Amino acid sequence: MNAYEVPQPILNSPFEEPKEHWHIVEGETPTQKPGRRPAMYFYRDPKAKPEKDYGSVAGTAIELKLVNRIRDQVKKWRTEGYPGVTRTTHELLQWWRREGKEQRLFFAQLDAAETIIFLTEGRSDFLQGINIPHEELSEVRRQQGFSGFPRYACKMATGSGKTTVMGMLAAWSILNKVNDRGDARFSDVILVVCPNVTIRNRLQELDPTEGEASLYRIRDLVPSHLMPLLSQGRVLLRNWHVFEPHATQTGGVSARVTKAGVEVRTKETITIGSKTTTARGRRYLTMEDLERQVRAGMLTVLSEETGKDGTLGKVTVESRRYVESDTALVNRILGQEVGGKQNILIMNDEAHHAYRIVRENKDEEEEDLFGEEEEAEEFFKEATVWIEGLDRVQKLRGINFCLDLSATPYFLGRVGQHTNRPFPWVVSDFGLIDAIESGLVKIPQLAVRDTTGKEIPGYFNIWHWILPQLTPAERGGKKANPKPEAILKYAHHPIAMLGGLWEKEREDWSKNPEDPRPPVFILVCKNTQIAKVLYEWLAEDKAPTGIPPVKIGGFKNNGTQNTIRVDSKVVHESDSGETKNDEVSWMRFTLDTVGKTAWPTDRVGRPLYPEGFKELAEKLERPDHPPGRDVQCIVSVGMLTEGWDCSTVTHIIGLRPFMSQLLCEQVVGRGLRRASYEVGPDGKLTEEVAKVFGVPFEVIPFKSSTQGQPPQHVRRSNVHAIPTKSRYEITFPRVEGYTQAIRNRVTVDWANVASLVLEPGKIPPEVEVKGLHINNKGRLSLSGPGRIDDVTLKEFRGKRRTQELVFDLARTLTRDYVAQKQCTVPAHQL
Repeated sequence: MNAYEVPQPILNSPFEEPKEHWHIVEGETPTQKPGRRPAMYFYRDPKAKPEKDYGSVAGTAIELKLVNRIRDQVKKWRTEGYPGVTRTTHELLQWWRREGKEQRLFFAQLDAAETIIFLTEGRSDFLQGINIPHEELSEVRRQQGFSGFPRYACKMATGSGKTTVMGMLAAWSILNKVNDRGDARFSDVILVVCPNVTIRNRLQELDPTEGEASLYRIRDLVPSHLMPLLSQGRVLLRNWHVFEPHATQTGGVSARVTKAGVEVRTKETITIGSKTTTARGRRYLTMEDLERQVRAGMLTVLSEETGKDGTLGKVTVESRRYVESDTALVNRILGQEVGGKQNILIMNDEAHHAYRIVRENKDEEEEDLFGEEEEAEEFFKEATVWIEGLDRVQKLRGINFCLDLSATPYFLGRVGQHTNRPFPWVVSDFGLIDAIESGLVKIPQLAVRDTTGKEIPGYFNIWHWILPQLTPAERGGKKANPKPEAILKYAHHPIAMLGGLWEKEREDWSKNPEDPRPPVFILVCKNTQIAKVLYEWLAEDKAPTGIPPVKIGGFKNNGTQNTIRVDSKVVHESDSGETKNDEVSWMRFTLDTVGKTAWPTDRVGRPLYPEGFKELAEKLERPDHPPGRDVQCIVSVGMLTEGWDCSTVTHIIGLRPFMSQLLCEQVVGRGLRRASYEVGPDGKLTEEVAKVFGVPFEVIPFKSSTQGQPPQHVRRSNVHAIPTKSRYEITFPRVEGYTQAIRNRVTVDWANVASLVLEPGKIPPEVEVKGLHINNKGRLSLSGPGRIDDVTLKEFRGKRRTQELVFDLARTLTRDYVAQKQCTVPAHQL
């Protein structure tokens, strides 16, 4: 054990307030300290240049003073028996913390829920000095009659149980309102807003009308005698897409505008092209469609730009459309069942999507943050539509308060100096480091040292390791948009290293007959071009010239869909649940069921299919088992969709730039959900691990040992012949191999062949992985408690004989030589 290693990565029980934490200070060895870690975040200016040796992105640690102040007061309030709360609230608090509760709640869940209750019901002397900042509205929005509303954000790491917190607070609000209709602190109408259909479907269990199948009974959040009262409330589940005002015109682009509703006018520049589309934030129209929309009154041409040949190139237009009024929109969202009720409680799931954009112009680093320009534009459109929809609810019905739940409640861009900083209304913090120390998530392992001897190993940040090695042509100019083949030329090596470990892990998992699920490997790419080449290499064995075949059998699509490619466009199109493309819908079902071997069933054992799945499977003539059942590798652009709850991810590789710790946490978070929540004899959860290359997460404090769950003994059956049936015996020759006579000989003049120098200092054949390391220079880098593990090519090479490698090389040389113009020898002779 070196100076930075400790034997115990998980310090605390997940059900109790953290009693210890790893204290990390620049220039000092990490030490184990009593008490809970103070709330803080790491900030890095997104415009700052990366440091040498592929860059540090950790940033500066800044204390969350408001969170720490509230945390201290909540602890005192809890110790004194929750003074100031109603009788209903006190009964719920006692129910959640009672002795003997079979499904105990995590401390992270209790802490978040109690913090919101404290801010609402806490006695005034406890609340003294606590002021939650309000969200600032622009002057234009104020003049339009909009006003701000209170927001409380709870930061909760992926896998720490945000849905249960929503259920706890929904029950608390509804039951209190039913018991005292005049108390404006509570609401019996709760609007839950989520980013996509995956989360919306999963949150259906928050509906009290589900009865015994609701989260309130499954997780034992509400006593059975209070369920009839709870059913008097309404929990509405909506995607953010419903906040976009519906147009009133009908009949498509050739129809006349129906002048009903509210007129909306916008100016934009349109490029005349060969087809009508939107690409890279620009709108293109054919000349025919432009003329049609002008005739229909949808567009008014303000100015024109012609090319050198006199043809029309661009037009500046004013578009005019009529949309539903704010009243009609709010009534549509809340529905008839709510009537005219006011004082709505809002819950934003994945709330980092919902904030006010300060400026329309994009930030310089935006493309590096989101991967592609279209993805950035989609995100900021979502943020605008989401928050403006809530403004309309506040204006017409009133918002009690808004609860924001997210693992990363940060401003992502277009907010000036606030970019990469947390929402100022964050009131509770149980982040990734706390979740690791409590065992709530898998422990990420990252590269800490390799054979190059550099301070920061290359595979810690693969993108920054690759770029300096590319030629100017390969790098793709100033925007650093490299050719996919150039990236794969270097990336195939770390992929082979982790791929070999993945195959070994798959073999280990297959020995457990009780759980047939395979481990899942994720590759996150910068753009669709890289993802496409990588997918074809892994799944279809189409290797670009000069790149060796992947030779990882579990990734090939031979009859089963072992590897899938998920583009950001597919995710965005299916987020609303209203896509008309069958293949996009099928891909959504596939992604949502990765790691699931069967559908859940009802009480009589009938499968419960998601809405629309059975009909789509019959239409496409595909089996009705979960389509993601066999998926073992995912090649994605971006970080996959929020709400993706696969718990079998074991390996992640990032092939894209990472401009902030926020983005690192979002990507790594896709692989941190635990596969098992079994508690060990010491009352703590056992360790689970995810190995990560290329995602430079510098604020993870540890790694786990490689020892996972003990392998299950395989049941063996002895097969033997029955003597009485010996006359039916069939014998087969034992063939050990085949030999083919080769008459043509190829000789090589090795004197004229350039030497190939293997440089372990350039492409590392061996990497060591572990958690957070603080070096002697006093800067944050990888280390912390836990042992070091080696990642080599041993597992990848283990199943390949030397003779096989020789023939592979000969085949590759032959293929390349035959493709050359000067080659006159027929391929079959070579």
